[in-house]
Amino acid sequence: MESIQNIKQRFEIIGNDPKLNRAVEKAIQVAPTDISVLVVGESGVGKESIPKIIHSLSHRKHGKYIAVNCGAIPEGTIDSELFGHEKGSFTGATGTREGYFEVADGGTIFLDEVGELPLTTQVRLLRVLENGEFIKVGSSQVQKTNVRIVAATNVNLFDAIEKGKFREDLYYRLSTVEIALPPLRDRKDDIHLLFRKFASDFAHKYKMPAIKLEDNAIPYLLGYRWSGNIRQLRNAAEQISVLETKREISLPTLMSYLPQDGSHLPSVIKNKKSDSDFSTERDILYKVLFDMKSDLNDLKKLTLELMKNGTKVQDINPNLIQKVYGKSDEETFFEDHPRSNTVPTSNDVEQEEFEDDEDDNNNYLFAETVEEEEVLKLEQKEIELIKKSLEKNKGKRKAAADELGISERTLYRKIKQYDL
Repeated sequence: MESIQNIKQRFEIIGNDPKLNRAVEKAIQVAPTDISVLVVGESGVGKESIPKIIHSLSHRKHGKYIAVNCGAIPEGTIDSELFGHEKGSFTGATGTREGYFEVADGGTIFLDEVGELPLTTQVRLLRVLENGEFIKVGSSQVQKTNVRIVAATNVNLFDAIEKGKFREDLYYRLSTVEIALPPLRDRKDDIHLLFRKFASDFAHKYKMPAIKLEDNAIPYLLGYRWSGNIRQLRNAAEQISVLETKREISLPTLMSYLPQDGSHLPSVIKNKKSDSDFSTERDILYKVLFDMKSDLNDLKKLTLELMKNGTKVQDINPNLIQKVYGKSDEETFFEDHPRSNTVPTSNDVEQEEFEDDEDDNNNYLFAETVEEEEVLKLEQKEIELIKKSLEKNKGKRKAAADELGISERTLYRKIKQYDL
């Protein structure tokens, strides 16, 4: 068994952090076996080195090694990429294609960003892990494959399992052995060492003297958060090497290449959308129609209240008036009509005849006539209120709507409705 230092030198792994050494040690130990491995760690920590170590030290080292970025393949084609497809199985399938599991038979497949796999693909992958079987897209023939799977992810798979985005049984199949790589901010003793290595590499690449940090800049380098980890450190070293004419890098110069004021800190992003967040014009149109229907139903309820014989203002449900007209009480609704404290209805004689009439058809026709009269009277009052408010506010719809206690959209609809 090769030593940890030899393996790190062979695969250009820089650093002496105990957690890093433990991760390399575990990779060396599991390499001779065929058990599946899950590599976890933040983006940019160098997870791609672990499957290379495992493959090169295994009995499959003469077989194929294929690295697949699951997050970079569209959902509609990932099954075809991994398992292959038959001719004519979908539009554009002009021929039979071998998938990665068929090509890498006898070798190793590295599934990077495995947490991005669709659920349907996860089911197919689980079958490969359990019995080495898969079926091409558009085929009914079961095929066998003998591959070693090493997966990696930078997301918390337990959270994905709780949200229903990742299968729990697949997680336990993949993570027979879990190897965790520490973030760069937890490897402070390795940061300056890595920076000098990158500075030397870029000096050789661009044929220029290597950059060097001044003493007062080193503590800032070590204390920086490095949310992008080794990838971010490498990019910073390359930028400074190319853009700076001086080879001695001061603290202000170093700070100018690194995000300040907390902009390098990870931000919390809420994916949850509110119920009122409509993503398409169709949804917005549906909402407008439902609001109009609700307004109409509320107006009908208020009309039925007014049809009661001798209904007084104080007897009407104030919540209903407020919902329809946006007023806080019934007096505001009738503030322009101080004399009218009783809603006009049919006279007592007509009402008495209506109650004594035993003919159901006549009752229905009379009630319908009364309802139409009351609706017309209610509309007339509404028109008067809208006209007065518009005149008072010199035709400004927004101000008039605020005064009436309704939305500008509702006012605009009523202006069109009454042809004002």
